Amino acid sequence: MTIRLLLADDQELIRTALAALLDLEDDFEVVAQVGRGDEVVAAAERARPDVALLDVEMPGLDGLAAAAVLAGRVPDCRVVILTTFGRAGYLRRAMEAGAVGFVVKDAPAEALADAIRRVVRGERVVDPALAAATLAAGASPLTARERDVLNASRSGASVAGIAGRLFLSEGTVRNYLSAAIAKTGTQNRMEALRVADDRGWL
Repeated sequence: MTIRLLLADDQELIRTALAALLDLEDDFEVVAQVGRGDEVVAAAERARPDVALLDVEMPGLDGLAAAAVLAGRVPDCRVVILTTFGRAGYLRRAMEAGAVGFVVKDAPAEALADAIRRVVRGERVVDPALAAATLAAGASPLTARERDVLNASRSGASVAGIAGRLFLSEGTVRNYLSAAIAKTGTQNRMEALRVADDRGWL
């Protein structure tokens, strides 16, 4: 049986090198490659891969959001998150999005090939150290709206700017920011953003 693969990574050099590496395996065929998260679903609908390898950070749509859409639109395609960012919060969000595998990019090539074959057999594959860290870290304390407000503050936008972008009142934005700052144990929203990023909560 040939396992059909879709690769999604915004770094072309990494994506093409990975494709070349995987094509060396007798039972793998790379049938689609994309560089943006918002191209994943359309490519999967056209190519009908068995497994999609998705990077987390991509333009258009991140890999975790793309995984969730893919699960609804192409349910036969199994998703493996392949990322540089081995953060506990990312793993939890990936599993919630329907991913069945999570492999960090510094894993040996044989480990990735093994993970692909295992998810095709119906197994879940997660880096053991990351799984342990995720259990230890617990769930993100941030609500969906607190995450939205923190993400909207990345550019240094004012409270009024965030409110306009998210269609919220300025008072509501301040409340969400205060809650996020308290939950991250920080002093201001930029520190809260950094901590939430580091923990994979955003």
